[in-house]
Amino acid sequence: MNGTALAVPFFDNFVGKSKMKEDFQPTPAYAFQLDSQDKLASFREAFVIDDPNLIYLDGNSLGRLPKAAIERAKQIVEEEWGRDLIRGWNKGWWEAPARVGDKIGHLIGAAPGQVLVNDTVSLNLYKLTMAALAYRPEKKRIVTDTMNFPSDLYILQGIVHSLSFSGGAFRDHEVIRIDSTDSGLTPDLAALESAINEDTALVTLSHVLFKSGYLYDMQRITELAHRKGALVLWDLSHSVGSLPVALDKCNADFAIGCTYKYLNGGPGAPAFLYINKAIQEKVTSPIWGWWGQNNPFAFGLDYEPAPGANRFLAGTQPMISLLTMEAALDPLLSAGMDSIRAKSILMTNYASTLTENLLAPFGFSLGSPVDSARRGSHISICHTDGYRINRALIEEMNVIPDFREPDNIRLGFAPLYLSFMEIWEGFDRIKRVMTEKRYEKYPKQKLTVT
Repeated sequence: MNGTALAVPFFDNFVGKSKMKEDFQPTPAYAFQLDSQDKLASFREAFVIDDPNLIYLDGNSLGRLPKAAIERAKQIVEEEWGRDLIRGWNKGWWEAPARVGDKIGHLIGAAPGQVLVNDTVSLNLYKLTMAALAYRPEKKRIVTDTMNFPSDLYILQGIVHSLSFSGGAFRDHEVIRIDSTDSGLTPDLAALESAINEDTALVTLSHVLFKSGYLYDMQRITELAHRKGALVLWDLSHSVGSLPVALDKCNADFAIGCTYKYLNGGPGAPAFLYINKAIQEKVTSPIWGWWGQNNPFAFGLDYEPAPGANRFLAGTQPMISLLTMEAALDPLLSAGMDSIRAKSILMTNYASTLTENLLAPFGFSLGSPVDSARRGSHISICHTDGYRINRALIEEMNVIPDFREPDNIRLGFAPLYLSFMEIWEGFDRIKRVMTEKRYEKYPKQKLTVT
């Protein structure tokens, strides 16, 4: 690795480039040179990496464990719970959903007082969708796309099903799903624009699509919806922590997201929601819980919504996981989203070019946008035997990606702890699986979790 230095002078000015420069070389020395120029390399030390031979390419599903989270969890359990007991509620627990929400707000372009950490993505989607429909009772359409995360679609379908049994203004809602132009890679933007009409109450989309990594133009879609009088709700689960988001600047109405992917909050860590200040006093949660009550410790018998976004809180929050997740945010806040996005783009460019140079001869194709400005921090590589290849990588090669139907092997690149050398090694091991035909021993029948 200490041979002739390679000319890779573009680390700081590659944003928006869709291809690596002409000096790209599919060699480990080239990856080593990229790592030598990486200004975020030191953040790797903030994470638990106890198997240096493991190539972890699934940070877009579950982020690595931050070392600070271990110490914080120990403190929460042993001191705050163990010693303070119920006194902890007056020592920062009660305010935690809003306090931690403001920290996430810093990562997604939201001024204080608009983001709350609470519940799950699905439950937050339910609350905000119901609030939007109540705010626009004369409109019946919910517009989304077929590439949205299926759980989001299920929530929307369940809402419409429930409302179909009610009377008056809440009947006859429908979910309009826009298809793709290229077998699930990118949405049909012309069809989306056509579907958003004066009868549209809500447009809700994933900012980054979970299969292909396609990145929506948030400002364009939000402005388009607002021109038709519709509200907009963005699912940030695959974008928060991997690229800059500008909710306030785009004048988004609502957003939701998880914290266990690029925010590294841990499995089952609580989700978050965003409500634009301009409409906070005009919308109400459909779930009236005591944390959303104006004066909860008065224990009044009639509900009065709390001011601002707090009215969308419901029950007692999971303090151990919430406060542990708060500690996991520190590396992201320190690194800054612009720097993280810059490295992310270079990583996906690098991986896309490796796909073309190393894997295309084995029947792989890129299942993500070629233009890095139109994708998030993961790519899909497609192969007809993708599932069996994925199993061989995990069970024999110590490489962890994940698989999504019908033929997508997803490769997630978490800039704070992943190195370019690891990307190179991961692709080299994929090539070995193909040349040695290791995948052929695995059945096509799929395990429960892919």
